[in-house]
Amino acid sequence: MAQQGAGELSIVEFIPALRAFARAFCQAREDADDLVQETLTKGLANIDKFEPGTRMKSWLFTIMRNTYYTRFRAATREAPGIVDCASLAPVSQPAQEWSLQSKEVHRAIQSLPKSQSEVLMLVGVLGVSYEETAVICGCAVGTVKSRLTRARAGVLEFLGEKLAQELTEKRDYLRDARSASTMAGNA
Repeated sequence: MAQQGAGELSIVEFIPALRAFARAFCQAREDADDLVQETLTKGLANIDKFEPGTRMKSWLFTIMRNTYYTRFRAATREAPGIVDCASLAPVSQPAQEWSLQSKEVHRAIQSLPKSQSEVLMLVGVLGVSYEETAVICGCAVGTVKSRLTRARAGVLEFLGEKLAQELTEKRDYLRDARSASTMAGNA
C-alpha cells in the first residue's frame, strides 16, 4: 500500500503535462480535462501494473493515447452529426492579436493528421525525447522524426509561411511594433 501512495504522488506531478498532451487530441478544454481525468483514474486503478524503473510519464501518455483512440472509435460509431454546430462557436472573437495568433496556431495543429499532431505535441511542446515518443506512439524513432518534420511543414503551410525563420521574424516585428506604440502612448 505504501508503494501505491508513492505512485499517486508521482502521477500528480504529471497533471500539467497530461493536460497539454490532451489538448493535442481534444479541441474543447472540457473534453481535454475529461481525458486527463479518465487517464488518471485508469493510471491509479492500474498502478500495480506500472513497472518500476520505467518512466511514469510515458506510461501515462500511453494510457491517454489508448483511451483517446478507444473513445474516438466509439464516437465515430455513435456520431451525433453535429460537427459544425453553431453552439460550439465562441460568442465573440477575442480582440487581442496574440490570442488570435495562438488560436490560428492551434487550428493549424488541429488540422494535422492525429499521428503528426501527437508527435508535434510530445516532442515540440512537451519536450519528450524521440525514443520515448516512439514508445508512446508505438512506432520507430525514424517514423517519429518523419512525422515531426511533416507536422512542422504542415503548420507552416497552414499559416502561409515558407520558413520557420519568417514566422519568427514576423512575430518579433509585431512585438516590436506593439512596444513602440505602447511607448508612444505613454509619452
